[in-house]
Amino acid sequence: MTIRDIFSSLDHMTENTQEKARFVADMTVGDAMKVHEDAALVFSSYHLGGCSHCAINSMETVEQVCQGYGVPVEQLLDSLNNLLEN
Repeated sequence: MTIRDIFSSLDHMTENTQEKARFVADMTVGDAMKVHEDAALVFSSYHLGGCSHCAINSMETVEQVCQGYGVPVEQLLDSLNNLLEN
């Protein structure tokens, strides 16, 4: 086995063990903002964090924010995860 073969097999193992980033209900809003650069736009399209009276705490979970503002969590998660499809 050559060095090239070793690195090739390591790359293949890494690809198989890495999970794609996904938005989930129990992640914090702060973590969600790190997953995709346009996450804030999606939140603001649901009137979450887009203005001073709609402020959201980056330490709250996505689910907590949805519950607090009456937004269906699965709907928001679908919109956020659609960012990752493109």
